[in-house]
Amino acid sequence: MRYDLTDLRLFRAIAEASSLTAGAAKVFLSAGSASYRLKNLEHTAGTRLFLRSPRGMELTPAGEKLLQHVVRVMTELEVMHGEMTSFAKGVRGSIRLLANSSSLNSFLPSALAGYLAANPAVDIELEEGNSDDIALSVADGMADVGVVASDIETGALQTFPFAQDRLILVTSRGHALADSPPIRLLDALGHDFVCMSRTSSNFHFLQQTAHRLGRHLNVRIHVHNFATVLQLVAAGVGIALVPRSIYHKLNADIACAAVELTDGWAVRPLKIVVRDLERESAFVRDLIGHLLREPSSPARERHDSPEGSA
Repeated sequence: MRYDLTDLRLFRAIAEASSLTAGAAKVFLSAGSASYRLKNLEHTAGTRLFLRSPRGMELTPAGEKLLQHVVRVMTELEVMHGEMTSFAKGVRGSIRLLANSSSLNSFLPSALAGYLAANPAVDIELEEGNSDDIALSVADGMADVGVVASDIETGALQTFPFAQDRLILVTSRGHALADSPPIRLLDALGHDFVCMSRTSSNFHFLQQTAHRLGRHLNVRIHVHNFATVLQLVAAGVGIALVPRSIYHKLNADIACAAVELTDGWAVRPLKIVVRDLERESAFVRDLIGHLLREPSSPARERHDSPEGSA
């Protein structure tokens, strides 16, 4: 059974547009040619892939399943094309790495700087994401490596402990909570918040946690980096939920106060996730090895300690 790539691209375009004509136009085919190709594809598959309805072209159950495979195949082809382009430019390889906001703004920059400096023939495409979405992207082959919070489900993915952080509340020096003993987040949700951007994993986590507690989050402003968050907190605009590593990295204690949280989720172990390390490229394996040798990595602590070597 052999499938033509043009037919598969056409099939995906029709499925996404729910229209044969619109799908055909998207891949630069006439409607007649598209109809002929679709019939051939259904013949090859041995079953109908679409049903015509008042709403347009609707996928059959077989079509739904084929679409899942086509999306995966096309994604792999795009990755392959990108890697071959890199080879043509003299670059040995590229790595797509997704990370949550805590790791992206604290532990990863210095670790990746060291790796890239030592490996000039490797490129890294680094993006922020929500931990749950990152795990799905790695599982689906849309990313090579992920760094996520340890409390999320990762299914069959391989995981490696990377670092541990803790979420804290940060207030201005004169805020009512500034001298507070450790509290629950619930006790702080009546105050105004300064938050990271709406697309950040830090904000998604805070919003979802407030929702689970049955409370509304009062956001005065969204900004795009933690440095600006802390600057606004110091000015008394609101309080913020920030990883302690970032708080110390930015020397925020000079103008702000830190309030510990008693919530169990405030402790945030981070882990690296991959599909199957043995099947990954050599440069992906090298990157993960480098990250696990970082001083912040629990894996290194276990390796260096007498208990870890026993």
